[in-house]
Amino acid sequence: MREYYPLLVIGALIGVISVIFIIAYALIKDKKNAIGFDRNMKDSVLIKRLLKYARPYIPNFLLVLLLMVFSISYDIIAPLLVGYIEGMIKEEFELNKLFILVGVYASILVVSLISTYFQAVILQKTGQKIVSKIREDVFEHIETLSHDQLNHIPTGTLVTRTVNDTNALSHMFTHLIVNLVKNVFVVIGVLTAMLCLNYMLTLMILCFIPFVVLFTIIFRKFSRKAYRSVREKTTDINVYLSENLSGMKIIQIFNKQADKKAEFDAKNNALGNAKRKQMFTFGIFRPLVYMLYISSILALFYLGGRGYIKDVEFLGQAINSATIVTFYMYTNKFFNPIQSLAEQFNFLQQAFASSEKIFTVLDIEPTIKDSDDAITLDKIEGNIEFKDVWFSYIPDEWVLKGVSFKVKANETVAFVGSTGSGKTTILSLICRNYDIQKGQILIDGIDIKKIKISSLRRHFGQMLQDVFLFSGTIKSNLALKENTFTDEEIYEACKYVNADHFIDKLSNGIDSEVRERGNNFSQGQRQLLSFARTILHKPSVMILDEATANIDTETEILIQNSLEKLMNIGTMLMVAHRLSTIQHADNIIVLSHGEIIEQGSHNELLNKKGKYYNLYTLQYNKELLKKGK
Repeated sequence: MREYYPLLVIGALIGVISVIFIIAYALIKDKKNAIGFDRNMKDSVLIKRLLKYARPYIPNFLLVLLLMVFSISYDIIAPLLVGYIEGMIKEEFELNKLFILVGVYASILVVSLISTYFQAVILQKTGQKIVSKIREDVFEHIETLSHDQLNHIPTGTLVTRTVNDTNALSHMFTHLIVNLVKNVFVVIGVLTAMLCLNYMLTLMILCFIPFVVLFTIIFRKFSRKAYRSVREKTTDINVYLSENLSGMKIIQIFNKQADKKAEFDAKNNALGNAKRKQMFTFGIFRPLVYMLYISSILALFYLGGRGYIKDVEFLGQAINSATIVTFYMYTNKFFNPIQSLAEQFNFLQQAFASSEKIFTVLDIEPTIKDSDDAITLDKIEGNIEFKDVWFSYIPDEWVLKGVSFKVKANETVAFVGSTGSGKTTILSLICRNYDIQKGQILIDGIDIKKIKISSLRRHFGQMLQDVFLFSGTIKSNLALKENTFTDEEIYEACKYVNADHFIDKLSNGIDSEVRERGNNFSQGQRQLLSFARTILHKPSVMILDEATANIDTETEILIQNSLEKLMNIGTMLMVAHRLSTIQHADNIIVLSHGEIIEQGSHNELLNKKGKYYNLYTLQYNKELLKKGK
């Protein structure tokens, strides 16, 4: 055996040099390109959480494993058949036996292909169901986040988590998991067959495996960092696109296309660089594994071939041509799964990096949650009371300071004041879009924190200055997927708020198309549709936040008529820029710097000649100037 020592020493040196090279590369790149990530999770944690989604489909995976046994039979049996044919041709050739062996070979191949087909079909259906469930959970969880949390998370980030990152998991459930298991079975099966055939040659080939394991461990560590960088840069560019495509009109108005193009190029180049580093990391690993495979083949040919040519035993076991051919095929099938692990690790790191991002979103605790003893209200009268309410968006920067007031059922109350005085904040707090820091808000004498959020908001109808319409039809935007509303009820709601004036002119009526954000309708028309939507859902309390701002005079007249009708439905809370729209309110509350400075009816406040009087006079004089009086 001494004659084989030089070859073994040379092989060991090559392996050691390769390990030193990849470790040196990894350390250098780690220092120069450290990638920050807001939250790292252990693989065991990620796997455990991902498997929870796969648990309902365990029968499907067990069926796939059963099919896998048939599909890998070809990898195990084919080399033995080829080796047997090789030995038969050399020693005692029989044509009939050859035909039988070829037939068996072909039969095993067909069974393997059929099993692989059904395995792929089952996995695709199962994997898509799992990914769909994950995507639904992400979207549903985003819906539970408070307004404050949604204001701090870019829309593009949430889109990336819901679409791109969940798509990255699709390959893991449809291919990766089962292929990993399949490769393990193939390796075990091939290794068992090799040991039975010639355990000394098998041990020689196994000498190369420690290097494969070492390379895999190193690759696993640094490929994860590369994938994290790619996911972060992908999120960054999606956020940028989401924001700038929405604001493209402003970019064009101020002629900033060139500047925005330069910013996009920088982000695009950063993503390209991250992907190049990812490919470079992958490009080093697979050639190293392939080098080990070639080295094992060379060692097999050299050691086994010399034993065969000289007709001597190798380490106590006989060597023949059939053994060498079979071992050559087995070595290929032994290293092929290991080589494919490079690609599978590639996708695995991508899936884990995306999983971290997804679970980071799912682990965000909503700041506004139902208490354990929260109740459901089937109906409310509309009595509202603020008791010494203090609120701030930023700690210690109070927006409301000890605000107290009462609103009786079916009463119309308006809030007036300069920008930043706290008007809109009060309306947001009543619907519990935010939680107050001090004080108490009561609905019909019940603290709103003791009412389930869904139950509370169901009784409120909100009409905002910036009306949001979804792509679809007028009917779908008003009904909001509520199937109990008939076409007649929807049209009557439109007619009640005077929206029928323009709907009747449309060729398809309430079935007319609504484009993205309602861009095919004017601001006033969108506002009337918002009124109709609110009326249709029959709220007990209506909230109007600058609902009459930025509209033309003709539409304002229609909205004024609508408001007079709405005031007779239930409790109404209003914030209005135009004081003419609130003159008929039962109570007008004037705010300044988060405090109530005066309140009363329109005439009572004019007689006080305070803040409200000054605002009304200033606005009235402006109207006169516009009319040229």
